[in-house]
Amino acid sequence: MQVFHLYSLGLLGYCWIQPKNIYHKQRGDMNDLNSWLNAIGSILWHENVLYALLITGLILTVWSGFSQYRALTHGVKVIRGDYDKPDDPGAITHFQALSTALSATVGLGNIGGVALAISLGGPGAIFWMWVVGFLGMAVKITEVSLSMLHRDTSDPENPNGGPMWVMSNNLIGRSKIIKILGMGIAGTFSVALIINTFIAGNYFQAWNVGELTEQYFGIPSIVTGLILAVIVGAVIIGGIKRIGEVTSKLVPFMLTLYVLSCLLVLAFNFNQIPSMFALIFNAAFSPLEASNAFIGGAVGSAFMLGMQRALFSNEAGQGSSPVAHSAAKTKEPIREGVVAGLEPFVDTIVVCTMSALVILISGVWNRPAEIFINEAVFTPVTPVSENEWQLSTDDSFYAQLSADQNVFVVVSGDLNPQSGNTLSKVTGEVIYDNEKKAVTNIKWQKFTSEKKPQLLDKELYIDYVGAMLTAKAFDKAFERNWPDLELGKWLVTLASWLFAISTMISWSYYGEKGVVFLMGQKSVLPYRIIFCLIIVFATLGFIKTNEELNSLSVIGTGVCLVANLPIIWLFSHQAMREYKQYIRKLKAGDFL
Repeated sequence: MQVFHLYSLGLLGYCWIQPKNIYHKQRGDMNDLNSWLNAIGSILWHENVLYALLITGLILTVWSGFSQYRALTHGVKVIRGDYDKPDDPGAITHFQALSTALSATVGLGNIGGVALAISLGGPGAIFWMWVVGFLGMAVKITEVSLSMLHRDTSDPENPNGGPMWVMSNNLIGRSKIIKILGMGIAGTFSVALIINTFIAGNYFQAWNVGELTEQYFGIPSIVTGLILAVIVGAVIIGGIKRIGEVTSKLVPFMLTLYVLSCLLVLAFNFNQIPSMFALIFNAAFSPLEASNAFIGGAVGSAFMLGMQRALFSNEAGQGSSPVAHSAAKTKEPIREGVVAGLEPFVDTIVVCTMSALVILISGVWNRPAEIFINEAVFTPVTPVSENEWQLSTDDSFYAQLSADQNVFVVVSGDLNPQSGNTLSKVTGEVIYDNEKKAVTNIKWQKFTSEKKPQLLDKELYIDYVGAMLTAKAFDKAFERNWPDLELGKWLVTLASWLFAISTMISWSYYGEKGVVFLMGQKSVLPYRIIFCLIIVFATLGFIKTNEELNSLSVIGTGVCLVANLPIIWLFSHQAMREYKQYIRKLKAGDFL
């Protein structure tokens, strides 16, 4: 335990101090919001922080004697109801608690997040998602067990729990300085949880659904936002019991629907599955060359994006799931911790793998260009910067584009650390004139390069962002046999709606507990109103590209991770002690 604490303190200092260098290196390029988001994200998601998460998961895996096994065996029995007792303290059953937590994790991160990881980091990102999923099972067991040990059940209808209560309860009898520092950490996590709720658990979900629905059905995103706000608001007003009731029915249905659809695609393309797994493993450890729409994936990029998207999806180490599990009915804290270990397995190892295989088999991640450009010229942007360039294109191909589309071209410029080569994507927003009923222009993003960029092959690609790429993958997979099926259109749209609703419902509860810890129960109603308003705000069209979406969504998860890791490091020995005692009792048959 002492060794682990020394490791924790050393790693904490390194992870939090070292990334400051990144900020100082990038501050000169902070010309817009995206630059600021990228700078903050690079600090929060510095490779040292990810190494810290991996090492923490590895230590907890060995320390617990591979607790993943207990999650897959004993955990299944618990959610089956074998150990349910109605008189135990708590508000919802083990299955409802797991469903609530899974509804927050199994969502658009599995549809749009996987697509995002592959499009930006290549197939190798999936391998690192698996690693996080496996090690995340041990992390999840530990952090949920800790929250169960320190939860507040004074109100049996509305228990309180999470990392902030873990920290608060461990400050009893401590010195004044320790209490101030400890409450600072607890408060920081609560603020981070609220931020993550608004960004990852709300904005990301609503934006994806709005974009997808408008693209396929022409329904304005704002309409989608209003509908989502009404549905989510009607559920969250009833508190954790209503949330548990809804998610326990919604989660099994949406998981079954999505997994069966993926299995159908894989059945039609069974012969390609081995080669796709080989591609994932090879790309995880060696750079992948550029091909068509894919600009190439460096090993470091695959690692970073795989880790980011896996954590965004399964939330291991993030501290959010313990909030939901703390409402479970049980006298045995470790029992719920073991149940929580199933989350990363279901979310990342099962569902994310399904999405990844569909995307890879379809080939949409490195598809050929849809449109060819006759004329394209890069001109310097002055007087802002001599290293900024603006792309101009002719209008000969505009008739092939439609409203609200985004496009990109591949250019050669300075070395791109993400791709490991000189290739980069330059995105453009299609400008549609409602009076003329036609596309009249493309607003290209500015591109920074010391040397004049060169357009590669004068090819233009439609930019399928997030869940849209997964939808196109389903359509492509059935194109040969059933060209008019449009499975992606209907399946991914329906799944995105269900996933988004379930995720927002659960995340609203997470943020609510952060608000309760900071400001008390009286602030819950205003918080719920603000949460629903943000759903609508997210669909107003402020985000346009994969890069913008990724920059925004990783902020929330990064802040939560950075705030929660010290709490795990400091108090994990409590969970490990109780875990080993529980396993001894389980082996002895004390719970029969």
